[in-house]
This record gives sequence, structure tokens and C-alpha cells, in this order.
Amino acid sequence: MMSRISDPRREGLACLALFIACIPAANWLIQNVGTVCVPNGPCLIPVGPGLTAPSGVLLVGAALVLRDMIQRRLGAAWALGAIAAGGLLSAFIAPPALVVASVAAFLLSELADFAVFTPLQKRGLVRAVLVSSLLGLVVDSLVFLWLAFGSLDYLAGQVAGKALMVLAALPVIHLVRNRDRRLGIEAA
Repeated sequence: MMSRISDPRREGLACLALFIACIPAANWLIQNVGTVCVPNGPCLIPVGPGLTAPSGVLLVGAALVLRDMIQRRLGAAWALGAIAAGGLLSAFIAPPALVVASVAAFLLSELADFAVFTPLQKRGLVRAVLVSSLLGLVVDSLVFLWLAFGSLDYLAGQVAGKALMVLAALPVIHLVRNRDRRLGIEAA
């Protein structure tokens, strides 16, 4: 009998709940939290030396990794359902001026992540999460900034902020992969 802590379905559902929570939190952060809030623009946070980014970037980076774990634990259908639900949720909660940018960036980046993660996960979980998330965060940054602000001024900061979250998650993904091997847990 598998312990609760290593129940893949429970872990997948927990990742799903966190993934869904990232969407309203990122939308709220971008409008309300930062070291500076640009008039008619985003609230910004520092993400590296000389780099700032809209504050939602940290949670967007986390969402890309969580989506990968939803797929790993619950399967591709659940991951696609989470993307669809996230797109709808984003449409309902994004500030009116950011709805199109938020929904388009979310859907395109998560689908790009899905398309890369799906074949790569068979070759290695950590590599799949890294490569798919990096692609997803670049797509998200380009689409969101262009549609929301008509500018790529914050692109470097967007990419850096999201990449920080992805890189911070990799040791955890490595531990999950090792535990899965030890317990004989296969990807869904």
C-alpha cells in the first residue's frame, strides 16, 4: 500500500490546485505589488542586476512547472483540461485592459510547454521540465508584453524572473524523480 505522501493522484491534484491558484495570484500581483507601479502599466519587481519585470512573473514560472507535474501525475488529458480551465479563469479575473494579453499568453505558453514536455519526459523528467518551461516562459513573455503593452521593454526581466522560478523548482523535481524511481511510480 502506498503512503499518502507518495500517492501520485493526490500529488497531481495538489499541483492542480496550486496551478489554478497561480492564475488569480499572478493577475493580482501585476496590478498591486511591486517596488514601483507604472501608471497604466504593471507593478514591477527587481529580478536581477538592472532587471525589473511585472510582478506576476514569479507565479507564471511556477505555473509552467506545476503544469508539467499535473501531466506527470494525472496524465495529458488532465494537463490539457488544466490549461483550458486556466485560460477561462484568466479571462474572468484579468483586469479588463489585460484580458486578451493574459489569456493569449497563458494558452500559448502552456500549450508550447505541453508540446515540448510530452515527448521529452520519456528521456528525463528534469530535462523535460527545464526545456519545456524555458520555451513556455519565452512564449508567455513575448505574447503578454506585446499584447498588453505594445512593447518588449520588460522582456529580459520577464524571462529572468520566470527562469528563476523554474531553476528554483529543479532540485524539487530532481527529488521527485528520484523518489518516483525508488517507489516504482510511473508517469501517468
